[in-house]
Amino acid sequence: MDILLIVLGAVFIVSGVLGCVLPIIPGPPLSYIGLLLLHFTERYQFSSKFLIIWAIITVVVYALDYLIPAWGTKKFGGSKRGVWGSIIGLVIGMFFFPPFGIIIGLFVGAVIGELTVGKDSGAALKSGFGSFMGFLAGTLLKLIASGMMTWYFVKEMIV
Repeated sequence: MDILLIVLGAVFIVSGVLGCVLPIIPGPPLSYIGLLLLHFTERYQFSSKFLIIWAIITVVVYALDYLIPAWGTKKFGGSKRGVWGSIIGLVIGMFFFPPFGIIIGLFVGAVIGELTVGKDSGAALKSGFGSFMGFLAGTLLKLIASGMMTWYFVKEMIV
C-alpha cells in the first residue's frame, strides 16, 4: 500500500508543478495532496504543524492567484471595468484558447474594460499590462509554493 501512496503522491506533486503554469490544473492544492499521500504511508511522516502550515499556505496562494491579476490592473490605473474585464477575459481565454488564451484573455479583457470607460488606448494598454504583471506574479507565487512542497516531498523520500 505504501508504494501505491508514494507513486500517487509523486504523480500529484508533478501535476501540482505543472498546474502552476497550466491554469486549468490547480497547482498548489495538487502538490499539497501529494504531501498528504506521502504522510499517509507508514514509512514517511510529517508533523501536524507542518501539514497545517502548508494547508494554510496552499489556501492563501490559491486565493491570491485569483486576486493578484485584479490588483495589478488596479495598481496600473485600471478601473472597476478593467478589473472585471481582466477576470472575464481570463475565464473566456481559459476555455476557448488554453493555455495561452488565459494570458491573452486577461490582457485583452482589461484593455476592453478600460476602453468601455472611455480611457484612451495608452491608459487601457497600461491597465492591461498591469493585469499581465499580476498574472505573472501569481504564477511565480504558485511555482514557489509547489516547488517548496516538491522539495519537502523529495527530501523526505531521501532521508
